[in-house]
Amino acid sequence: MGFLTDTPLDVSRLVAEVLASDRGGIAAFVGTVRDHHQGRPVRELEYTAYGAMAEAECGRIVEETERRWPVRVALSHRLGLLAIGDAAVAIAVAGSHRDEAFAACRHVIEELKRRVPIWKRERYADGTVEWVGAGQAADLTVPGGRS
Repeated sequence: MGFLTDTPLDVSRLVAEVLASDRGGIAAFVGTVRDHHQGRPVRELEYTAYGAMAEAECGRIVEETERRWPVRVALSHRLGLLAIGDAAVAIAVAGSHRDEAFAACRHVIEELKRRVPIWKRERYADGTVEWVGAGQAADLTVPGGRS
């Protein structure tokens, strides 16, 4: 199964993927589409990605995290057009104890935001559109010719 999807995220499925009898702590993070960005009202947003590279980098992040902490990680990120309140990213991490689950979950979202080539295009209430928070966008060309 891939990490990127154009269908609504299923957090329960992610939790089920990491659940095990020897894992007593599960931490989850769900990032949703908010109605504002830097004081500007947001109408909707669209995620796009460099698919193969994003999938590979997500895989590396999961592997690194599972080596660093004694945990199991499940991760999913939406692509396409999302409405306010839609889940854009979901992470579930299970470990024997809560400390490692929380630390590993935080690590996954921070590394995903920093390293994975996923681009977000926000559409504002005033009709303007802007690319924001683009992970590796400084190193890659954003689809549509913008960098």
